[in-house]
Amino acid sequence: MLSLQDLLGQEQGGEAVNQISQMIGANQTETNSAIQFALPLILSALAKNASNPQGAESLSNTLQKNHDGSILDRLGGYLNQPDTDDGLGILNHIFGQKQGAAAQQVSQNTGLDMGQVAQLMITLAPIVMAYLGRKKQQENLDADGLSSVLQGQQQQIQSTNNPMMDMISNLLDSNQDGSSMDDLASLAANYMQKNTR
Repeated sequence: MLSLQDLLGQEQGGEAVNQISQMIGANQTETNSAIQFALPLILSALAKNASNPQGAESLSNTLQKNHDGSILDRLGGYLNQPDTDDGLGILNHIFGQKQGAAAQQVSQNTGLDMGQVAQLMITLAPIVMAYLGRKKQQENLDADGLSSVLQGQQQQIQSTNNPMMDMISNLLDSNQDGSSMDDLASLAANYMQKNTR
């Protein structure tokens, strides 16, 4: 299973899980489990989007402009105040109408409620983009290089005989209609309102 520790290193990943668990009001084990479901979903959706030249170019330009990886240098500060608009924009772009179905899968497999999962995914999306943005800079990757990195990540997820891969394939290949996830934004906002009273 892919964890934040895999993306960010043991120490920074562990601290991030701790902060996210406090933010969504779940214990660290539940939070880690939800992240291990959400990360492959986000990365697989990005890989699918970047599997054609136009999608890869679009991702490369977005990383260049908006996601240089600098939030990883101040991750604690970011996690105290996640950029909800950015997270929602990323999820909307990569999942489209399937945002709700994606969050539902994470919720069903981890026992966290949809509000917690919505907040978790909105928070994770910019971290994944920052990870890719930093990789792009460090390894001087062009659009093709980025696409290769994402396909490699996907193969890694598949090679662990991850039971999620069928679920991910079904989700990303199906034609989902309906509202964009019962609207992730309102789910997350309602959850945060309930828990800050």
